[in-house]
Amino acid sequence: MKILVIGGGGREHALVWKLKQSPLVEKIWCAPGNGGIADEAECMAIDAGDVAAVIALAEKIRPDLTVVGPELPLVNGLTDAFRQRKWLIVGPSKEAAQLEGSKIFSKKFLERHRIPTAKMYGTYDSAAKACGALSKVKWPVVIKADGLCAGKGVFLAANREEASDFIKRVMEKNELGTGGQRILLEETLEGEELSFIILTDGTNYATLVPTRDHKRVFDGDRGPNTGGMGAYSSDDLLPEELRTTVVSKIVEPTLRGLTKDGTPYQGFLYVGLMLTKSGPKVLEFNCRLGDPETQAIVARMDFDLAGVVKDVAEGKLDASKLRWKSGASVCVVLASGGYPGKFETGKRIEGLTSVGPNTGVKILHAGTKREGSTVTTSGGRVLGVTTSGSSLNAALSAAYKACTKIRFEGMHYRKDIGARASR
Repeated sequence: MKILVIGGGGREHALVWKLKQSPLVEKIWCAPGNGGIADEAECMAIDAGDVAAVIALAEKIRPDLTVVGPELPLVNGLTDAFRQRKWLIVGPSKEAAQLEGSKIFSKKFLERHRIPTAKMYGTYDSAAKACGALSKVKWPVVIKADGLCAGKGVFLAANREEASDFIKRVMEKNELGTGGQRILLEETLEGEELSFIILTDGTNYATLVPTRDHKRVFDGDRGPNTGGMGAYSSDDLLPEELRTTVVSKIVEPTLRGLTKDGTPYQGFLYVGLMLTKSGPKVLEFNCRLGDPETQAIVARMDFDLAGVVKDVAEGKLDASKLRWKSGASVCVVLASGGYPGKFETGKRIEGLTSVGPNTGVKILHAGTKREGSTVTTSGGRVLGVTTSGSSLNAALSAAYKACTKIRFEGMHYRKDIGARASR
């Protein structure tokens, strides 16, 4: 097979790395790719969200299968365009991708199909209406921008002043662009978060190993939210009884609901959960794999990913083919100075060759650029130091040892990924 991977972050590097291990794969392209992916695939410099550009590329290179990483091309209708041409692709339709593309669409879907989620106070298309509704909410309150906002569209407001400030910045000052034209208010849920991702061909589905992301930028879950500063996976995250509840009360009703609504879902579906005292509830859906959850998930894969995603594209997924390494895995994100706020790029990265394959650690690139033999930073999240081990402590030890060997100006990372679970 010749495979095209769409995207250029750490998630896509993880996919390329695993796909390349398959004896079924002859060639991989990645569009646009990054400085690390360039070592393992042919990178094509195009905008992943530009459907016309991706179609033109596919017309030229003729891949046997396309795997979509990020949400924007999915929300923009890339899979619909491919399927009209009878090209094999893994990813949901534009309509089904609204589960991530519109928080309001997603919330109404959950309520319509009686899937456990937080109570919604209301949806608003003006700052005045939203601020007026604050007198009727219970504090703290969750405010969500409706559209895609690169991970910055959800805010937990402790009081009316914080809520009003966020609403006005989003709806009047347009700080989040078109994604903030509408907002919703909902109750705050308490508990531990969990990322539960499935793969489905529209009829059959398979669950991936559970993961937990670390969103806040600083140790101890302090500071602003980020795209994710690290993730870990272990079987201890999801006891069998809880897993059964998640599947029966959330996953299967979601897939049935999508089919009933005339939008059957194909591809990866990310279910963000809050494990509350009254049971698991849906925080959000993503219409693709998470990042950095993918890095931790791929590190535990003990199956041929290329064969499985081909089966998905052809509508014949066999869940029994997905086998997993026991133990645990971890991904620690190395970020640029200032991230998730303003940061500089173009910083030379040292020490990449000091982490050899014999260490069991894989350095997955996200925001990097290759210039000859030099690799420099080109984004906020730069690298994902990823490994698996017989236990979470073993995986964490190996990952953090590797982190100390890599350097670039301003580099920072959390020192407590998986710490609460590893005690």
